[in-house]
Amino acid sequence: MVYVDDHINDFDLLAALDLLSEQRREQTLRFKHEQGRRTCVLAYRLLQRALQQEYGITAKPLFDYGEHGKPVLTGHPDIHFNLSHCREAVVCAVGNRPIGVDVESVGRYSESLVRYTMNDDEQAQIAAAEHPEVAFIRLWTMKEARLKLTGEGITNDLKTALADSHRYRFTTVERLDRNYIYTVCEER
Repeated sequence: MVYVDDHINDFDLLAALDLLSEQRREQTLRFKHEQGRRTCVLAYRLLQRALQQEYGITAKPLFDYGEHGKPVLTGHPDIHFNLSHCREAVVCAVGNRPIGVDVESVGRYSESLVRYTMNDDEQAQIAAAEHPEVAFIRLWTMKEARLKLTGEGITNDLKTALADSHRYRFTTVERLDRNYIYTVCEER
């Protein structure tokens, strides 16, 4: 299940801090800027809502961390989740199998970044698109969601991140009216 919130500034940050676990509150307060704090709080609150609605869990979730830093729910190894945020939105995906999600703002991009992160076919796709910046973000979110699903995170060779894409199901949602795109990646 996917939960999205693009109203990052529409809640009382101080009041919301009381709704977090101590662990998440400490993580939140490490952010220097309010925007980072807001997205950290909102991501956790989406996870709380997802866990309550999907699994009936009302306790404040705690995290353990895998080898590459991917969070897992303490005491619930059978529940998989992933969080992502950008300036415009926060996304939480939960399920009974490994899952990855990435959300990104749509904006300008640089040709050098395209060359560094995309293989030849992907570069051609972007160049041929009516809106290359949208095509780039679509592919970028697919790559990052796939890497987050496996727990690898961003690697040095992003060009091959989708080489095994036949093993995964990607769901991409474009909210261009709100200036973001997100992709959820699940194993087939």
